[in-house]
Amino acid sequence: MLEIRNISKTFYPKTVNERVAIRDLSLSLPEGDFVTVIGGNGAGKSTLFNLIAGSLMVDSGQILLDGQDITYLPEYKRAFKIGRLFQDPLKGTAPSMTIEENLSLAYLRGRSRGLSWGLSKKNEAFFKEILSTLDLGLENRLKSKVGLLSGGQRQAITLLMATIATPKLLLLDEHTAALDPGTADKVLNLTKRIVAENKITTIMITHNITSALECGNRTIMMEDGNIILDLAGEERKNKTVEDILTLFREKSKKEFDNDRMILG
Repeated sequence: MLEIRNISKTFYPKTVNERVAIRDLSLSLPEGDFVTVIGGNGAGKSTLFNLIAGSLMVDSGQILLDGQDITYLPEYKRAFKIGRLFQDPLKGTAPSMTIEENLSLAYLRGRSRGLSWGLSKKNEAFFKEILSTLDLGLENRLKSKVGLLSGGQRQAITLLMATIATPKLLLLDEHTAALDPGTADKVLNLTKRIVAENKITTIMITHNITSALECGNRTIMMEDGNIILDLAGEERKNKTVEDILTLFREKSKKEFDNDRMILG
């Protein structure tokens, strides 16, 4: 489904500010995999997402999605197949547009739009139906501007927008980190349900090791631009935060330095 082959990315090459962000990284995700990604600051997690999404281009290597080589495909063309959520709830939606208008734009992604926006009675009923599954009362607020919603409500809308036209790949970039604990749990549970129901191949960056072990079927840890730990199946089952920290020390030969992840 997703095949990453020996990709590398260096910022400011051949200058005093040169920084290697991704080092000869390879990763293979079968269809339906839900992989959680953990790692300290500067490990390369967000850079990896930017390379997959096309926000950045690799220096070398290859990225294939559903058998298609997308290595140098522009970001806007990848967006037809890749859904993405960011940490900031303000990203991913148009605040001056209504909930209905935002959902319509997402629903029409990759379709022939013709001369209409798709704001039909049929679509309105469909939007109300999927909004009701959020259990946030938003199905009765289709005409409300998204900018008036809370952070949690906006992130839930963004999640629907990213999955309303089922993507080949869903990238979740710490999408609950900016929310309060109660709202974060609600959005995370919603995420797990939507991903499971639609069998969406998903990669989720999280600062919370406990969440990383509880979500999905596989957990990888990054450090210095590469994958140093890849756990799945029985090897991942019943692992604790302390087990992960011990494995990190063994693999990297240093202490984990992100308290936010340990205490999350």
